[in-house]
Amino acid sequence: MFLARLPMTMNGVLLTLYVVTGLGRGYGAAGLVGAGVTLGMALGAPLLGRAFDKYGLRPIVAVCGTGTTAFWILAPHLPFEALAAVAVPAGMLSVPAGSLARQVLATLVPVEERRAAYSLDTISIEATFMIGPAAGIAAITAFSPTWTLSALGVLFGGTAFLIWLVNPPIRDAADLGVTAARPPLRSWLTGRLVGTLMVAAGALFVLVGTELATLATLRAHGDIGVTGLVIAVMCAASITGGIVHGSVKRSLPQGVLMLLLALLVVPVGLAEQPWWLLTLVLIPTNLVCAPTLAATTETVSRLAPPRVRGEAMGLMDGFTRLGLAAGSPVVGFAIDHSSPAWGFAAAGIGGLVIASAGLFGVRRRPRTPDPAPVPALAETR
Repeated sequence: MFLARLPMTMNGVLLTLYVVTGLGRGYGAAGLVGAGVTLGMALGAPLLGRAFDKYGLRPIVAVCGTGTTAFWILAPHLPFEALAAVAVPAGMLSVPAGSLARQVLATLVPVEERRAAYSLDTISIEATFMIGPAAGIAAITAFSPTWTLSALGVLFGGTAFLIWLVNPPIRDAADLGVTAARPPLRSWLTGRLVGTLMVAAGALFVLVGTELATLATLRAHGDIGVTGLVIAVMCAASITGGIVHGSVKRSLPQGVLMLLLALLVVPVGLAEQPWWLLTLVLIPTNLVCAPTLAATTETVSRLAPPRVRGEAMGLMDGFTRLGLAAGSPVVGFAIDHSSPAWGFAAAGIGGLVIASAGLFGVRRRPRTPDPAPVPALAETR
């Protein structure tokens, strides 16, 4: 799954550079295509998750791997209008490596060890973001856009084939024996689960907004050359937080982690210069990044019945994609109409608004007995 996620971290920057340099379009046009792919992923994730529940892993991965490979190989030969038109369906056919990884961990790892497993998974994600974008930029700089995008398609196809070949379990025999019939949507998509998904969307809003505000701040003060170092420190802080979260027997609940993630980023703009001071004040909020995502995954895996775990994890992917899609334009608008420093405040406040809407919905729902202890949201009450 680490290998499968690598090309996913490259596709955004490669698509942007191709549209801008290869097709001679602006960043707005590039953002339109990128937003189409992201929207397709958000819409397709729960549908693919339901298909995994019904048909199993191999047929769905085969279809998605073939479609994604074809898109990236054909992309450098398409005019902009055609590229924009197929962006959404191409996103819908992306192999949901993140959702699959979480389903595999829920199958192979005992409940009492899942906090550590999901923390390790978020650490793996951070590692791919430290490697993938830089490798993609190096490739498209050294070679032609056509060659690079085609190679990305081959990489997508190769990792999909590896998943198909290994065929990791996404439900065990005990899970299947719990119930053969698919439970109705209303029986498991409860207010608590929706609240958890809203917190996930809020967390990704904060993360993408923080990254955008950081880039804008460094660019505004002529420090764009240290961007890679700053992002590496942010990722290292998140990895450190993930290690601590996975090692302790009892960690902070999801709601508290989300609150810290958002509140700690709001005042970052007050220390925007020099760049090393900005880097230092970004460490606290990034320390709770991986723990927040791990706690969210743990909560979803506990709340969703095994028979619909694929669809539930797909919904989580969809909500996080929506958080990503909303964060960039909202924080970008705040930066354009004020200053990069206000972008950090917009990221934190916007994420809090989204997460609070979910948690408020949980509090408004009547209390019902839970089939199993759910630490992430239950402790926020």
